[in-house]
Amino acid sequence: MKNEGKKETEQTKETEKIKITPKNINENESGSEKQSFEVDRRSVYRCVQCGTCRSVCPVFDVVGWESANTRGRMLIIKSLLEGRPPSEDVLSSLASCTTCGICASKCPAGANPPEVVEAARAQLVKCGITTDAQKNLKSAIITYGNSFGETRGRKHWLSETERSKLPERSDYVYFVGCFDSYRYPGFAKKTFDILQRFGVTLLPDEHCCASPLLRTGFREDAEKVMQHNLEQIRKVGAHTIITSCAGCYTTLKNNYPEELKVISLPEFLAEHLEELNLKKFDLTVTYHDPCHLGRHNKVYDAPRKVIQSICTLKEMKNIKENARCCGGGGGVRTGYPDISLELARNRLKDVPEGVDYIVTSCPLCVRNLRDAGGNIEVIDIVELVAMAIE
Repeated sequence: MKNEGKKETEQTKETEKIKITPKNINENESGSEKQSFEVDRRSVYRCVQCGTCRSVCPVFDVVGWESANTRGRMLIIKSLLEGRPPSEDVLSSLASCTTCGICASKCPAGANPPEVVEAARAQLVKCGITTDAQKNLKSAIITYGNSFGETRGRKHWLSETERSKLPERSDYVYFVGCFDSYRYPGFAKKTFDILQRFGVTLLPDEHCCASPLLRTGFREDAEKVMQHNLEQIRKVGAHTIITSCAGCYTTLKNNYPEELKVISLPEFLAEHLEELNLKKFDLTVTYHDPCHLGRHNKVYDAPRKVIQSICTLKEMKNIKENARCCGGGGGVRTGYPDISLELARNRLKDVPEGVDYIVTSCPLCVRNLRDAGGNIEVIDIVELVAMAIE
């Protein structure tokens, strides 16, 4: 404990280039001081300020400031509840959380800081306090139906003939997500080629799942987007949604109506291994647990079962509930790219020697880990499965 202050100083010096101040902030011109700030007080006061979260918070590990760790964020939110006027000076702290959830998994008091942070972000949005990055992200989703502002059709990765043959009704729908639709269409095609064998179809007009809106506080806009997707799901008559994106999975599972059954791609693949008849390879891979698939939803065994049916799995240093965040979630990749990539570089330090690939089951994790510049190729689990099928 006595070396804690020294360690923080050293970390801060080493990471002076990492800044957490947004470039542009949009504050309600009418004065946010007049806005009330409401977050569930019980959730906030459950935090006993013990500091356990400081030892695991990935952003604090990079930035080194108290305001950039979970305890600091909870103290800031508490001050807002106790009368501090919501203003731009709290935004850098609250907006730089990746919502990875490792703090919640380690909290001895049972607090759920990511839930509290997301609620606080929603209050800041109501007060008109946002960054340009957040505003642009919301605008892209509302205007174009995807987080990238893409004007191409959501199913551009299918040929016209393939699109014309899609079943109009099915019990099962593949929810593709923004990333696989527009950044990794090869993943989408490989995934759908597998799922088509089981009678799975696509939504006629899929939009963003609304995860980026929910994570950054735009809850009212998220409701509209989710309603659109629900109408599409009802049109198809589906009762089960399969998705290959961890962000889409946690949103569809936890924010959409409970009557929908939501399955991640690794879970679906693990259930159908015998039917897939996969080849075995003389490969050794390691697996990165996406935060929103792993810690948030406890999907740990299914991806490992799939991998071990194909090749040898050599685990990372920190896995499952202890896995380090890739840095891509919570709007941090968009708003704080330097911090985001530093988190990814830290995660790559956990990769064991002697592996041929880093496998994960989230396209955002794929992008962030690839961009971090390691010397081992990062692939999605569907790429590994596609190799074994071919």
